[in-house]
Amino acid sequence: MAIRVSVIGASGYGGAEAIRLLAGHPHVRLVHVTAETRQGQRLADLYPNLRGFVDLETEAADAAAIGRDSDLAIVSLPSGKSMALVPDLLERGVRVIDVGADFRLRDPALYPAWYDFTHIAPRYLAEAVYGLTELYRDRIRTARLVADPGCYPAAALLALVPLLRAGVCGQHIIVDAKSGISGAGRGGAGGGHPFAEASDDVRAYSVPRHAHTAEIEQELAAAGGGETRVTFVPHLVPMARGILVTAYAPLVRPLDPGAAAALYRDAYAREPFVRALLGETLPQTKATMGSNFCDVAVRIDPRAQWAVAIAALDNLGKGAAGQAVQNLNVMCGFPEETGLRVPGLYP
Repeated sequence: MAIRVSVIGASGYGGAEAIRLLAGHPHVRLVHVTAETRQGQRLADLYPNLRGFVDLETEAADAAAIGRDSDLAIVSLPSGKSMALVPDLLERGVRVIDVGADFRLRDPALYPAWYDFTHIAPRYLAEAVYGLTELYRDRIRTARLVADPGCYPAAALLALVPLLRAGVCGQHIIVDAKSGISGAGRGGAGGGHPFAEASDDVRAYSVPRHAHTAEIEQELAAAGGGETRVTFVPHLVPMARGILVTAYAPLVRPLDPGAAAALYRDAYAREPFVRALLGETLPQTKATMGSNFCDVAVRIDPRAQWAVAIAALDNLGKGAAGQAVQNLNVMCGFPEETGLRVPGLYP
């Protein structure tokens, strides 16, 4: 029996990517696709890749209508928008996967500090399960509210958690990250980053207070059992999609390359969507584009006593919509790889 799924925020890249994946999911029936700024339009006109797959028109996000005929909703809205809608959906019996930031942080005081808004539904923060499946799979199974990780945090955490869990690195970590232009969103009716401005350009931004810093610190502390400080520097690079994270973690005791590789091999041996690269190959964005895979690797610099952890993923796949569908599969009792077990696009 198919579950009934609505996608809220369907005109943005994250929502549209979720719809693309769900259109081929054997156990899902799409019932509502919403878009506040583009209501009444055929989704296939907004995203021509969906022609012949999705015939729905975009509509307003009406919690009552969605609550009447949806088992689960994937919400993909800008920061600060979903917290007004999600509680209503939950109380109407709809399970929610929020792709945005509104329920990721457990401490409501962090929202005005990092996102410049006061949380209006703080009692749901304690209930929300952080949606990185590899870390919280057992809790996700029974959750009614899952807060998907941000794209940068997903890559950073998968790169670093094996080191933190082993207790081999210090607690001031540098995360250098590069993202494709789609990570900045479609940009609503005004459009996103024009090609002429993004091409042939690499730029750092939001230094030193990108909002994802708080999320990365929260989850690294949970993994390592203590307070962790992160210096996070994101960059926009001239490609459509993909994220590459290079994280630098100081070692607190010697760690040889073989032992470091074993940490990653053991951590991800049974994970269907994390590929630990144990040879000479390093992660690259092209190898994960269009997929739900994250490639990770670690290198040890014995002279400086640093571990260098690297991860690559598709910011719209494992960094957003693919992660949401992976969580949907876990929540609904489907095999975790359903609708997602496809290789990336290359070249």
